[in-house]
Amino acid sequence: MYTGTVKFFNESKGFGFIVDNSSNEEIFVHVSGLIDNIREGDKVTYTTERGKKGMNAVDVKVA
Repeated sequence: MYTGTVKFFNESKGFGFIVDNSSNEEIFVHVSGLIDNIREGDKVTYTTERGKKGMNAVDVKVA
């Protein structure tokens, strides 16, 4: 389980990015990987899985 902060999330398009707390890496997040609704600035926990273009955040919950 990783922790991070939502940097950007576009609700109408259904995607955004989370900045990981330990690596400062930006992780892509899609609405299909959400458990809770998220907004920019939210602290979240998540796991990752490999997607077509890199790592994707899944099982995303507000911390």
